[in-house]
Amino acid sequence: MTAIAVIGAGPAGLMAAEVLAQGGARVAVYDAMPSAGRKFLMAGRGGLNLTHSEPLTDFLARYREAMPHLKAAIEAFPPDALRAWSDALGQPTFVGTSGRVFPEAFKASPLLRAWLRRLDSAGVAFAFRHRWVGWDARGGLLFETPDGQRTVNADAIVLALGGASWPRLGSDGAWAEILTAKGVAVAPMKAANSGFTVAWSNVFRDRFEGQPLKGVALTVGAQTVRGEAMITRSGIEGGAIYALSAELREAVLAKGTATLTVALRPDAARDELVARLSAPKGKQTVSNFLRKAGQLSPVGIGLLQEAAVAAGRSLAALPPADLAELINAVPIRITDVAPTARAISSAGGIRFDELDAHFMLRRLPGVFAAGEMLDWEAPTGGYLLQASFATGVAAGKGALRWFVQKS
Repeated sequence: MTAIAVIGAGPAGLMAAEVLAQGGARVAVYDAMPSAGRKFLMAGRGGLNLTHSEPLTDFLARYREAMPHLKAAIEAFPPDALRAWSDALGQPTFVGTSGRVFPEAFKASPLLRAWLRRLDSAGVAFAFRHRWVGWDARGGLLFETPDGQRTVNADAIVLALGGASWPRLGSDGAWAEILTAKGVAVAPMKAANSGFTVAWSNVFRDRFEGQPLKGVALTVGAQTVRGEAMITRSGIEGGAIYALSAELREAVLAKGTATLTVALRPDAARDELVARLSAPKGKQTVSNFLRKAGQLSPVGIGLLQEAAVAAGRSLAALPPADLAELINAVPIRITDVAPTARAISSAGGIRFDELDAHFMLRRLPGVFAAGEMLDWEAPTGGYLLQASFATGVAAGKGALRWFVQKS
């Protein structure tokens, strides 16, 4: 018998397995994919952002309404502890100019390889191509494997199956039906840190697809974020968009559309812009005039043209005051949320009132849950991985405590 089964070989599951093995438990990790950490490796392709260096109070606020539920786990395994853990695996970290924390190797693969070696030396067993499909009548774990169905009996279970983003990497959210059938309340999973759909004109889309909007301020409702965004063929995405994705998503779901307002020159005073735009145009085209007088990029000018056409106005005919106002309040009509399968992460999952203080499911004694399975979301910047690691530690400690008490 496997003493404790961990289902899911991502950061939360592997961290739970490490805590359990260090506590003396016999542990086996099961995953539907052919190898561990598939999504973790993809997250590291552009530089693995492990966590963030900002003060812990500010850090915790990034989790919004889920903060009270995650606070104890993150305080018990905070960013400094995650950095020390990485360093102990031979992967020292550094703080980037944005405050984000990265391994010096800037990749996930060296860290994952070192981690798996340490887990192997601690006696953690792995079983890949094992897709969990629920429990049998006697409470055994059922897995679909290449060799047929397999039943595993365990004294405690840690579920770390991820959310519903990037299902081809293993996190397809199929576990939600299994738990719902057991009476566990699961909030519907929705795209988080996602792109959004915009009905660009053919001219704008063909010219500016893949172009960045730099140094802009984006606003939806009462929320404003400074940063960058990227024009895509079907809409808009990027770091600043991800930071507003919860507000944009909820607005679209509630009303069918949302208005994103873009300030192209957020640091320019209105009077300064009006003065610059009041200069004689001479024989310049509108685009050249806006590029020089307004100090706007071609994609920014393109956005102004899109907004003017949508409003039935001529950009060239706008008075300087109206043009200055538009430059720092360009409306973009968001029509839909990009598919959850392509989002960086997902919102929704097991509701926190289904868990006790040790991350055990109240309706399923001996079953613990961690990571993106839980009902929280956070922006990019290291917050996603930090909470996954921290809840993995918390669930591992909870399962170990349960196992020791039952032994």
